Amino acid sequence: MNELTTYLKSLHEETLNNLKSSKANNTLRAYKSDFKDFAAFCAKHGLNPLPTEPKIVSLYLTHLSKNSKISTLRRRLVSIGMVHKLKGHYLDTKHPIIVENLMGIRRVIGSIQKGKKPLLINHLKLLIKVINEQKIEEIKKLRDKSIILIGFGGGFRRTELISIDYEDLEFVNEGLKITIKRSKTDQLGEGMVKGLPYFSNEIYCPILNLKKWLDISKIKSGPIFRRFSKGSTLTDKRLTDQSVVLLMKEYLNLAGIENKNFAGHSLRSGFATVAAESGADERSIMTMTGHKTTQMVRRYIKEANLFKNNALNKVKL
Repeated sequence: MNELTTYLKSLHEETLNNLKSSKANNTLRAYKSDFKDFAAFCAKHGLNPLPTEPKIVSLYLTHLSKNSKISTLRRRLVSIGMVHKLKGHYLDTKHPIIVENLMGIRRVIGSIQKGKKPLLINHLKLLIKVINEQKIEEIKKLRDKSIILIGFGGGFRRTELISIDYEDLEFVNEGLKITIKRSKTDQLGEGMVKGLPYFSNEIYCPILNLKKWLDISKIKSGPIFRRFSKGSTLTDKRLTDQSVVLLMKEYLNLAGIENKNFAGHSLRSGFATVAAESGADERSIMTMTGHKTTQMVRRYIKEANLFKNNALNKVKL
């Protein structure tokens, strides 16, 4: 009997580990952070956060709606439900009191989401120009230019960008193949390959800048985008995704561009927007970015064509 109990206990622990492994570490951290806010709300009002009930979750969403976007409310709801699942509790996140409340909140505050600004061609050129003008070592200039140009040229998420290893690169006559081992929408790790062709303008060519970076850094294995220690000594430590954001904001600031509404995602959305402006269809954009649905890509295309097919262009004054 004891052996059976021990075995079932081990199965239970292994099952919980499997559930945790089904999500990326960044996703799990986001769940924990969101749930922490929910738990604080419950503690303040004498409510039980785990396990909780739909009525309490609905009250929390109403509380959040005073200063939060609909997208934030939906994310918090997912996080609360997922933490319950990981802890072995059931929470009906589709309960009418939650669903109807969200619909009501959406009607009251609206659901238009204002995303971060995309990094467009004029921004890109200014960033490369300002990097070249900095009085810093050439090795750091080449790293930073490569990060921005590869990030933009491949429509990368920042987590994908900093996860690239030397072994994931394949230089071919047409350009560069980059294998993405895992991404936000590829939790099973099936992987994908992005193809970046050479640019006609060498200054902004991600491949040529990357080759120069690899030559000067002498990187032959492991992470291609690494940290510098004091004195601009290159380490073997991989950059963090937050480093990409800080780096980009720093150069935007130096270029005289207000950087508040730019983020790491701006490289990815910038690629999609510029590609749409240039006439690329949604399928080819999705092939590069790795989007699984057309919803966000169509939003980029719509914004890119905002002035192209504007009815006001037909009005002559």
